[in-house]
Amino acid sequence: QVQLVESGGGLVQAGDSLRLSCLASGRTYSGLTIGWFRQAPGKEREFVTVITWSGGSTYYADSVKGRFTISRDSAKNTVYLQMNSLKPEDTAIYFCAARYYGGIYYRSHEYAYWGQGTQVTVSS
Repeated sequence: QVQLVESGGGLVQAGDSLRLSCLASGRTYSGLTIGWFRQAPGKEREFVTVITWSGGSTYYADSVKGRFTISRDSAKNTVYLQMNSLKPEDTAIYFCAARYYGGIYYRSHEYAYWGQGTQVTVSS
């Protein structure tokens, strides 16, 4: 199993930047895929971005493409989500999630392991 802990959330103004971290522990190896999802009040959880642990392949939701960047530091067992040009509609709880056996996946039900989430609030 893998355990995930997110950090880095906070309150920022529109146009600001924020970097989230997802620290993975337990069975971390090259076959892991880490995704970021977010959930705003009253809305369903939605996909943000994903990265494969081995080759670093990435995929982004259209709503964040060009503004958000996902990366990983294998030595630190950490995946980062750099968020630039933040908008009020980016306000949500951000979760990182993991699954084994590699590949790019963007549906929440395809992920077996989840962190507790970190709140991001963007004021206008």
